Amino acid sequence: MLKYIIKRLLHMIPVILTISICIFIIIKLTPGEPVGNQLNPKSTAEERAAERIRLGLDKPIHIQYLDWLGRTLRGDFGQSYIYKRPVKDIVGHFVVNSFILNLGVFFLTFLISIPIGIVCAKKQYSKTDNFFSVFSLVGISMPSFFFGLLLIFALAVHFKIFPINGMINAGSETQGFERVKEVLHHMVLPGIVLTIGSLASLVRYVRNGMLDVLHKDYIRTARAKGLSERKVVYKHGFRNALITIVTVLGFWLPGLFSGAVILESIFVWPGIGSTLVDAVNGRDYNLMMAIMLLFAILTLIGNLLADIGYALVDPRVKVGEGNS
Repeated sequence: MLKYIIKRLLHMIPVILTISICIFIIIKLTPGEPVGNQLNPKSTAEERAAERIRLGLDKPIHIQYLDWLGRTLRGDFGQSYIYKRPVKDIVGHFVVNSFILNLGVFFLTFLISIPIGIVCAKKQYSKTDNFFSVFSLVGISMPSFFFGLLLIFALAVHFKIFPINGMINAGSETQGFERVKEVLHHMVLPGIVLTIGSLASLVRYVRNGMLDVLHKDYIRTARAKGLSERKVVYKHGFRNALITIVTVLGFWLPGLFSGAVILESIFVWPGIGSTLVDAVNGRDYNLMMAIMLLFAILTLIGNLLADIGYALVDPRVKVGEGNS
């Protein structure tokens, strides 16, 4: 297993380099430059040219990429044009905020969706199954920004139960447990939107995975041996249906850190997703490169963890020289 993990990590290096080249080229091809953000709107052409030279934007694109790559390998992601701070400090701060929001949603979603999916599979075409099938279709179809705006209008503007946006109250100086309560209060609305959207899809994954398993021969054999239905479903059925859930986990783990771009913008949650939007609008090349490269690395790590998870939940899956 260790040999396989090391091999996969080494294989990631050329993949990450290729991804970084593609990201860099795409960013450079987008209209606009960060020069205007650094100077007075009334600056002269000479001042703008001097600023381009200072930022290294006058060099050929391949030289700019090599300069960026060299700095990145040394742990220097450059300076943010918008925030006037080192990019690594900015990314670290906002990633934590996204992680705080998404971690609670992650556990809550799995805690609710797994038993619901199992019940729907056991009672296929029942009223419970039909209800959650409709719920899933509505949840998947409804745009998250629309649902978020509805919650803001109903629970924040009309009833004033929850704050409209932000992570803490404006000017708040609370500390300790009071700060935790304040953050949790602000998390409720975006958390509801994320949870509903995630539940809608995950319930379907669990249900379909369990349905595939419950019709297998070994399940009928287990029932014929007189095992209780609970043991048949959870010990024999659910364990073999875990591969479906592990696949979903592989895609969701990067989401714990990458945030939700649209929701973070709507609820003004200071996460990495809304920071990426600000970086794109401000043509903050260094910040955009760091965030997008982070997303790519997280996705590759998620795929690796999913492959390892297959071997852990299913002894028939072997990882080694044959799986690369």
